[in-house]
Amino acid sequence: MNAPISILLVDDHTLVRSGLQLLLEKEADIDVIGEAANATDAIRLTDELCPDVVLMDISLPETDGIAATSQIFHQCPHAHVIALTMHSEDEYLMEFLEAGGVGYVRKSAVDRDLIRAIHAVMNGEIFLQPEGVQLMARRHHAPHYQTAAQNPGPDILSERERQVLEFIAKGFTCREIAERLSLSTRTVETYRERITEKLNLSHRSELVEYALRHHLL
Repeated sequence: MNAPISILLVDDHTLVRSGLQLLLEKEADIDVIGEAANATDAIRLTDELCPDVVLMDISLPETDGIAATSQIFHQCPHAHVIALTMHSEDEYLMEFLEAGGVGYVRKSAVDRDLIRAIHAVMNGEIFLQPEGVQLMARRHHAPHYQTAAQNPGPDILSERERQVLEFIAKGFTCREIAERLSLSTRTVETYRERITEKLNLSHRSELVEYALRHHLL
């Protein structure tokens, strides 16, 4: 039997954390192992507890959830960070993905989507609600994204480069990709450099958009 998915809850409201706890404890394959009310504790507990998933409130006091996500991504890349937010996707989605987040769920939809999001990110997917997918589609058609839409197609990439691109877009770190593909981390970093050069892209959010646009996810 597989170990349950370990969860760290991060929200500055005690009632919200309690509600999430009640929702998640109904799932036999999910185990809440810690709670944090601010970014500093979230980063510390992620490092100490090594949770599989961090449920991160975007609107934290002092340091916001996006900054915390970025630090967690660099210090604890094994942790999958899902944003829990009251905000619409177009306010923070791209910034959150760029910080290393892999899921985005509005608090008004946690009953419907949170469990699906947890399982999706554990399967290596990026979880976006329909509004988030529509946002990315709108961005592809926006005037300032016309250049990106004209980037070379994925056929320009080798089979291995396409594999690496898919893993990057799904939120895997270079070390995790190296383990899955039986490569060295440096080799994966070299593939990433080649991919960004061939596609004329630089940021992770751009790679995610490219992968979505070309149906690579």
